[in-house]
Amino acid sequence: MKKKAAPKATASARTTETLDIGLDAKVRASSVKALSGILANQHVLYIKTRNFHWNLTGHRFHTLHAFFEAQYDALALAIDKTAERIRMLGSSSPGSMKEFLALASLKECSGALIGGDEAIVALRDDHEAAARELRKAVDATDEAGDAGTADFLTELLQNHEQAAWMLRSFLE
Repeated sequence: MKKKAAPKATASARTTETLDIGLDAKVRASSVKALSGILANQHVLYIKTRNFHWNLTGHRFHTLHAFFEAQYDALALAIDKTAERIRMLGSSSPGSMKEFLALASLKECSGALIGGDEAIVALRDDHEAAARELRKAVDATDEAGDAGTADFLTELLQNHEQAAWMLRSFLE
């Protein structure tokens, strides 16, 4: 018995619904493209944060272990909301690690023991990079007239700025 090939995830194949929400298909496709990259970065950052939570070493282990857990829990909620925003725009969300790694600008990190300061710096840098990308996406979606997505992205931006600030505070 032959297995059916999985459908390829292209921008046009992702559109699954006809909507009348005041945004034309081109604007929605542009927003979905931006959201898909953001979702991919969220997954990479989520996995990296869990990795560091598991493999952390050093004198601040307990404090940072708990802090990283709170951060990956917050990322898990953001991931869900981002995928749901993509669905609100009438598209299917990317859902495989292969898709996420192809779409992400953040880089994953292999599992290995890691000291607290090294982990903090890596996560801080990723949250700051995510904030920079979100800022661009907020401007683009706002200019395109997608106020709902721009507002959604603004909240994500603020969350990354806060996470980066908290991580920086550990280094002072």
